[in-house]
Amino acid sequence: MTRHLETRTIADFGEQWTEYPDAAGFFGSAALFNDFFNPLVCDRDVTGCRVADIGAGIGRFVNVFGEAGAAHIIAVEPSEAFRVLKGNTTRFRDRITYLNTTGDGLPAAGDLDYVFMIGVLHHIPNPDPVVAAASGALRGGGKLAIWLYGREGNELYLTVARSLWWLTRRVPHRSLEHIVRIIYPLFWCYMTACRWLPLPLAEYMRKVMLRLTPTKRRVVIYDQLNPAFAKYYTREEAHGVLARHGFVDIRLHHRHGISWTVVGSKP
Repeated sequence: MTRHLETRTIADFGEQWTEYPDAAGFFGSAALFNDFFNPLVCDRDVTGCRVADIGAGIGRFVNVFGEAGAAHIIAVEPSEAFRVLKGNTTRFRDRITYLNTTGDGLPAAGDLDYVFMIGVLHHIPNPDPVVAAASGALRGGGKLAIWLYGREGNELYLTVARSLWWLTRRVPHRSLEHIVRIIYPLFWCYMTACRWLPLPLAEYMRKVMLRLTPTKRRVVIYDQLNPAFAKYYTREEAHGVLARHGFVDIRLHHRHGISWTVVGSKP
């Protein structure tokens, strides 16, 4: 069952990112990367470094690393979006190694300064082999930086989302697109109300969603409804993902009160 979920989730993202390949604007910006990882890491920390991006998707953060002056980038993407990734990152291809494999296939070279997993581990039923591969790829003192869906702060959202997943995870792509278009006007009303009212998710709406174009907001909604598997981590679980693989100096940040940014160092 675990392998089936992993295979289906990879296929889901392959379809999603080949249909929505554009990474322009805030969606693929250093500002959004820093929103994910500040105050623990910022884009300029990778200047001159060797880094890997596991689950690189359409390459939006690979380009951020390239623009920040990373010395070399390993872009790992297992899905059909691999060809989109290569097409979107041609500016930096002389500094990129592309790997069309799952995260546990990251070579254990022991020479990387950073490994990033941005919105990836919460879609992997068994994340341990991927975290182990990241550890093997890092040098001593190198850092693993991950961003995960959080359980704390998402209680109301999960109540609503679970009522939709039974349908949205089963319908074909075009049907899901129609569902997203039906949902979007309601989402827009809620997002707009968050400008003035202290509603659940209000900080995230103001600082992230309102900065995206309508098209990218619909992509985010699609992203929430499509994948076959998604786990929402508690703080303890998020810490444990790194701790049980021997990472030290583990720091956590509760991003916008709804998700976890976690950074740890390899001894």
